[in-house]
Amino acid sequence: MENVLSLGEQRDNRHQKLTTLRQQGIAPFSERRFEKPCPIAALAAQYAEGRSASTAGRLSAKRGHGGLVFADLRDGSGKIQICVKQDAVSSPDWALFDTLDLGDIVGVRGTLFKTKTGEATIQAKAITLLAKALRPLPEKWHGLKDIEIRYRQRYLDLIANEPVRQVFIQRGRLMATLRQTLEREGFLEVETPMMHAIPGGAAGEPFVTHHHALDENLYLRLAPELHLKELLVGGFDRVYELNRSFRNEGVSTRHNPEFTMLEAYAAYQDCAFMMGLVERLIVEAAKALRGTLRFEYQGQPIDLTPPWDQRASFAEAMQAMNLSPTSSIEEIQAVLAKRGMKLKGVTRSQLVRLVEQLFEPKAQARPLFVVDYWTELSPLAKSKPEDPLIADRFELFIGGMEVANAYSELNDPVEQRRRFEAQLDAAGVKGKARRIDEGFVEALEHGMPPAGGLGVGVDRLAMLLLDQPSIKDVILFPLLKPSST
Repeated sequence: MENVLSLGEQRDNRHQKLTTLRQQGIAPFSERRFEKPCPIAALAAQYAEGRSASTAGRLSAKRGHGGLVFADLRDGSGKIQICVKQDAVSSPDWALFDTLDLGDIVGVRGTLFKTKTGEATIQAKAITLLAKALRPLPEKWHGLKDIEIRYRQRYLDLIANEPVRQVFIQRGRLMATLRQTLEREGFLEVETPMMHAIPGGAAGEPFVTHHHALDENLYLRLAPELHLKELLVGGFDRVYELNRSFRNEGVSTRHNPEFTMLEAYAAYQDCAFMMGLVERLIVEAAKALRGTLRFEYQGQPIDLTPPWDQRASFAEAMQAMNLSPTSSIEEIQAVLAKRGMKLKGVTRSQLVRLVEQLFEPKAQARPLFVVDYWTELSPLAKSKPEDPLIADRFELFIGGMEVANAYSELNDPVEQRRRFEAQLDAAGVKGKARRIDEGFVEALEHGMPPAGGLGVGVDRLAMLLLDQPSIKDVILFPLLKPSST
């Protein structure tokens, strides 16, 4: 039996079968197409006695002996049983079926019937080998347990672990639901560049690449924000992008250097409008994926029932520690050290990371909007009319995770240039490296209407709605260290 052989012996065995098949004139990879009118689950559901059937899938089980063998075929939708009788198929097909291994991709033509146990089954009349699997599947389809293999060879994870397959099917539904809600709200989906001449639109260390023809370094985008706001200048009132963005940072249960963001911008609206929009987006997504607004995330209760009326003020939390936007970085560092809040090498621009320590423990069952960020931490946001040191901005926390960020967009080109310059001054950037995005400032000089902007971390939202503990569990191919083998 193959399952008592070593992996190397199993592979040798399968390669030998491949050689034998080719010597017999059978080309296991030569078929261009095979008639498969519907997924296997739909075929089984549409059962009719004696109906002709043609389907294909991966061979996942074989049982029986002598002149009668039963087997299972699977695809992404489910499985169906096939019955192969020696006297019902041609001699070449019977001989071929006898050599098949679990994992082979097989096409079957025949008629439908039900066994004594009521299982829909195809009585095979013809067998076609569509692809020979030269490596065995995970042991007996019991599930792939090795985390490293699961992430590195996701295709095996999808074959062996049905719950994992369902997570990614549901993630696809999440993306569709977000699009549907935005389209109902009048937003147009657009695409913007992934390579930027100047990194911008968000804080973070960019990935650098090089364009040989131009002999210029380019940066993988930190966010699509600036290009999307240029579209507001161009006359599109409501735009969004489900985008891939990149941050050259570490990997954690909540961070992957390549990630999916939803960014949406609405002209003639503001931060308050975006609060309502993100509530509607997530409520509709929860209904579609969970069928309820009350569920558990990693054992803790979540209640997304509107209205989302919980607020917490960043400025007030800092004021309670006797800190304000005018406090020096040395004062801030001293206060944080006394309170055990450690932010290694903290700079003023990194103070926004304090939110995780200040508010995440409070953001459990009910959604929490953290508001009143210092303006200096929000260089692309408008200040509140009553206080120029406080930005009209929020971050949304659910289940202890930040899942969204929004603000009333700054559309004053003079103030935007001043803030870009202040960022460079704070970072100590001088000389040729001192570059601001002149193209974006020029766009603002042509006039951008007042607008609200929203960013939603789609991967984190998927974690929440699909009850997954790590961002790697909702990204099909997360970044991993290079394999040592």
